[in-house]
Amino acid sequence: MGNLNVNKEIKKVVLAYSGGLDTSIIIPWLKENFNNCEVIAVAADVGQGGELDGLREKAIKTGASKIYIEDLVDEFVDDYIFPTLKASAVYENKYLLGTSFARPIIAKRIVEIALKEGADAIAHGCTGKGNDQVRFELAIKAFAPDMPIIAPWRIWDIKSREEEIDYAEAHNIPLRINRETNYSKDMNLWHLSHEGLDLEDPANEPDYDKILELGVSPEKAPDTPAYVTIGFEKGIPVSVDGVKMKGSDIIRRLNKLGGENGIGIADLVENRLVGMKSRGVYETPGGTILYQAHDILETLCLDRDTLHFKQQAALRFAELVYFGQWFTPLREALSAFTDETQKNVTGTVKLKLYKGNVINAGVTSPNSLYDEDIATFSEDDVYNQADSAGFINLFGLPIKVRAKHEKKNK
Repeated sequence: MGNLNVNKEIKKVVLAYSGGLDTSIIIPWLKENFNNCEVIAVAADVGQGGELDGLREKAIKTGASKIYIEDLVDEFVDDYIFPTLKASAVYENKYLLGTSFARPIIAKRIVEIALKEGADAIAHGCTGKGNDQVRFELAIKAFAPDMPIIAPWRIWDIKSREEEIDYAEAHNIPLRINRETNYSKDMNLWHLSHEGLDLEDPANEPDYDKILELGVSPEKAPDTPAYVTIGFEKGIPVSVDGVKMKGSDIIRRLNKLGGENGIGIADLVENRLVGMKSRGVYETPGGTILYQAHDILETLCLDRDTLHFKQQAALRFAELVYFGQWFTPLREALSAFTDETQKNVTGTVKLKLYKGNVINAGVTSPNSLYDEDIATFSEDDVYNQADSAGFINLFGLPIKVRAKHEKKNK
């Protein structure tokens, strides 16, 4: 256990539990190192599907006294995914924040259960190298500022995923992985991430036939394009191909359609909050479609100054989400600003999906600021082209004055 001092006051621990490699071995580890403390597992359903199968039995079998399996899918979509989508927040141009905004909602629910259960501490399986430890712990501090946090990866003697597998095998803990396919993955309704093994070298091209689970590579996508129409109300997706449905069902529908057409595969080296660079492959088929559709609709509905300022704010919003600062005044203020900008972002966007590409195939909005009478290259009676000469003279006056000054002083 390294230099950890056993705290005899810790008798009940609530563990953020996924049933994956890390949290599977943490249950027996906590009991071994904290005087056989009671461990209550909390698993959050944020749309990871089959990963929840058999979780209850596994948690109890490995030493948990009980397990909560919380359905957070719709809250996740409505209160975390869609606010981020409306803000057009993308981290470092590619990452659609799939893991990042899932952590705050999970941690918030864990805190609620820990307080209800009278727990002495909260434990998580995040590594000391990753972003997730920050995301979990900032959320815990927001709702239980004095709650002790146990992060085994920062204090135990285990140094690698291989050693974790050794520990699991020694304690007869069943695993769904093996040493050859031991990618570090995170899945929820929005995305699936892949890290580790051959991906740790940025020079290696990913073997998409081996990696992809939500869809196919663009090369294996159909030779015929697929069309989809997405309806928005105040920046929120509300329909697909004219059929109204709740947000989580929209994402499921678009995940399937996008995956089939090779949409939403991102391979990037990103800057982690803890200072290092890491390489990962992300699958976000439905999210990629929604982001592009939303951005296209905003080109019609937002005036120039609002759109440009919103693009700047989106960078900061993405950083806040990535850094785990969801429950902060600035994120809430930026969301309030975003909501104000979305009042008129209503309409429909038609997209063509073809071999990894999302192509604009037409957009309409009752709140469109696009005026064909003004924009036309044909003859019109609205726009006096002669007016532009005076505008250019005034707009360019500082350039003209500076040029004359430099010429005079040569």
